[in-house]
Amino acid sequence: MKAFIHFFSFLLLLATSLPSFAQDQVPVNNKANIDWSAEYNEPNNSFLSKVVHYDDAGFYALRVQNLGTKRDNPKVYLEYYDKQQMKLKKSAELDLKFKKKTRDFEDLIVVGDNMYLLTSFNNQAKKKNYLFAQKVSLSSLRPSQKLIKLAEVETKNAYQEGGFRHHLSKDDSKVLIYSVLPKQKKNPERFYLQVFDNQLNALWEKKVRLPFNDDRFSVEEYQVDNEGNVYMLGVVYQDKTRFRRGGKPTYQYVVLAYREDGAAVEEYKVNLNEKFITDLTFRVAKNGDLVFSGFYSELGTYSVKGTYFFRLNPTTKEIYNKNLKAFDFDFLTEFLSEKQTNKAKKSARKGNVPELYQYALDDLILRSDGGAVLVAEQYYVERQFNDNYYGYGGGFGGFGFGGFNRFDPYNRNNFNDEYEYYYNDIIVVNIQPNGEIEWTARIPKQQITVNDGGYFSSYAMSIVKDKFYFVYNDNYKNFDPNKKGKYYSFTGRNAVITLAEVNKNGAVTINPLFSDTEASITTRPKVCKQIGRDEMLIYGERGRNYRFGNLNFE
Repeated sequence: MKAFIHFFSFLLLLATSLPSFAQDQVPVNNKANIDWSAEYNEPNNSFLSKVVHYDDAGFYALRVQNLGTKRDNPKVYLEYYDKQQMKLKKSAELDLKFKKKTRDFEDLIVVGDNMYLLTSFNNQAKKKNYLFAQKVSLSSLRPSQKLIKLAEVETKNAYQEGGFRHHLSKDDSKVLIYSVLPKQKKNPERFYLQVFDNQLNALWEKKVRLPFNDDRFSVEEYQVDNEGNVYMLGVVYQDKTRFRRGGKPTYQYVVLAYREDGAAVEEYKVNLNEKFITDLTFRVAKNGDLVFSGFYSELGTYSVKGTYFFRLNPTTKEIYNKNLKAFDFDFLTEFLSEKQTNKAKKSARKGNVPELYQYALDDLILRSDGGAVLVAEQYYVERQFNDNYYGYGGGFGGFGFGGFNRFDPYNRNNFNDEYEYYYNDIIVVNIQPNGEIEWTARIPKQQITVNDGGYFSSYAMSIVKDKFYFVYNDNYKNFDPNKKGKYYSFTGRNAVITLAEVNKNGAVTINPLFSDTEASITTRPKVCKQIGRDEMLIYGERGRNYRFGNLNFE
């Protein structure tokens, strides 16, 4: 968290200095309407981290200031904007001091109708790290003076402290606090599970020692369901190198279940037999089943050949509705040049079917009819030093600061190194209730930026009836009617805010949403948020100025 704070401050100074260039010739999309706020000026050394909450009257946003500066302590502010004009109505600093001690900001969360400020404090004298919650008034924007201690973990010193994570159940009735204890060399990982109701009353807790050595197990995802059961998805490695050997995987996906208030502990192994799982995610369905989906490969690499889906009954351990589908050749080569496609055809005739590369699972959306929709984005980071490149992959989401933790190069030893952030094509997979893959859609997108953490990259998504909408920054040259073949990358400049629509049949339509002449900003998709059945809140910046837009879909 601390490394992230300093690095994000560095990114802020770099990214907000990037101008966006007006392109009058870019046509404007007429399938969506947008109302713009006035243009506001950001306070010095601050950035809008995320939209925390919204209601019929307005929305609440988190602003962070003075991160990484030596003379000032970091500050966090809660801002309230009305919905009609998107005008700043009120701003209040969230006091991080208590009894002359400054706590670390963790997050702002909304549980039911209540907003809570989460902070932590490392008491070095007691060698304990504490997690606190304070209810925040939605009218005054100020936290209560009453601190609720949610969790505590042992810590060795100021730098080796246990950390905290959280997850909300789908109906917001349960809160999981997942506390990681400091690692002990060659010993299994230890952590606390604590489940609370939506008033933060404790329901149950359990101290867990994993049945795997710490250097051979990695927690990928954790969730709490509406009944308070906790499920943890992890990877068990055969050895501590965590690499693939001989083209074969050296790891096994497992799910650890803590049910009946933690009294019942189960372990489920997840595999596709002869197929190689490259990525996996899961959700808890209304009936309590675990719904899994992800990508698989036959090459034993980070590439992707197809997608899969299955359900698991946690009580009977039965796996059903299991289906796999390989991406067809046209889908895999859809956006390749003619020369690249011909090369791929020759390779396929020899049995070497091409595969996609480095896709990170972003979301698994459960449909009301029992089906699901999987959304993924090609994402990776390349590090350049001494003319050598090393690639890194990552997932989407995270704890605090709007989920920005895909990759944190702040701790690198050489600050002259360059990090290139790639946020490329989006894949949407529609899955029927019986597990069959109905269709797959691919949205072409190429965003390559340097040393900015992907500040203006990635996408925002809205679901409106039976359609999916994606908003992202693209290079205006890609909409030039005279463009021939070449696809131009968005590099932080020459931006046009773009809208991609995926309809119920998987057909993709892409159009410019508006030019930056009209918008006067470059949007930050990671901050944008759906705020109604057919509305998305657009946020963007230009230099030190920012503004909001209320996007209404037809």
